[in-house]
Amino acid sequence: MTQASESTTAQRADAPASVDPLVEPRPLDGGGATAPPRRWPRSFADRLTAPLPGLRGFARFAREGKVRPSAEGLADIPHLPFEPGPLPEVDARTAAVTWAGHASWILRVAGLTVLTDPVWSRKILGTPARVTPVGVAWSALPPVDAVVISHNHYDHLDWPTLRRLPRDTPMFVPAGLGRWFTRRRFTRVTELDWWESAELKGVRFDFVPAHHWSKRSLTDTCRTLWGGWVLTDGEGQRIYFAGDTGYGHWFSEIGARYPGIDLALLPIGAYDPRWWLQDVHCDPEDAVRAAQDVGARLMAPMHWATFLLSAEPVMEPLTRLRAAWERAGLPRAALWDLPVGASRVLTA
Repeated sequence: MTQASESTTAQRADAPASVDPLVEPRPLDGGGATAPPRRWPRSFADRLTAPLPGLRGFARFAREGKVRPSAEGLADIPHLPFEPGPLPEVDARTAAVTWAGHASWILRVAGLTVLTDPVWSRKILGTPARVTPVGVAWSALPPVDAVVISHNHYDHLDWPTLRRLPRDTPMFVPAGLGRWFTRRRFTRVTELDWWESAELKGVRFDFVPAHHWSKRSLTDTCRTLWGGWVLTDGEGQRIYFAGDTGYGHWFSEIGARYPGIDLALLPIGAYDPRWWLQDVHCDPEDAVRAAQDVGARLMAPMHWATFLLSAEPVMEPLTRLRAAWERAGLPRAALWDLPVGASRVLTA
């Protein structure tokens, strides 16, 4: 047993004693053209882990004014890790990951190229322009076989990027979000609830819970679901893309239901002020705990070094992550703290 697995076993002592078996994958495209559309609740607010901030919270946030890093915190922007390189050569039995920035990854799994929350735009609504370029040019991508979306916030669901894709690209999306895609003429849209799955060319896509929320306009708070994705290939290799999430009990359950996760892609940024963001965004220490809870053999951080969404200094997430990883006694080689644009190949 490796040091990493010993640690995760200890951390997961509170995992559920019995876990529901994985369900059979649902048909792609929401059941096909002849199947009736799935009916979802008007709101998923009952899935929230914690209440959303009220008027007092907004007033305090406005009063404190901690929206972006200070001038001192911005000084390290030139030092943010950015090392774009070519995508690795892989075969159908090899998995590889490439970080394009923020929560956008290029996953190469069982011969498929899968994009996670693809945002190739320089700027998104309500946020300053990205501080590092996209790590992989759009023209350098191989044909995209599928896209997974974690939720509908603008820094994860980016229409200017998605419109570049052929409309028959398979889309795997949270419950309630399918209509957004079909309105834009995407024809292969599979909506899933938590713990549901679908399969594409031998790769299983499972939608799993996250500690977050959804909103895209003034009137649609929590109208669509949010979550992460576990991709499992025919060789049993598993990659967990957490999407956007705070820390909480779901990680232990995900680890129990999906044992043997090889790589966890976990968010580490957009966490300050903590009182405001702790329920929806992991800080670096939370991310290390989450990696242990899910039993991941390897971890790669994301959701930092791209868009400045909160007040922490720009290099602090990486510094704190490395320190927390070392304090946890985890092998340094098991932390894939990639620069934007870099890749790693997953080996058994």
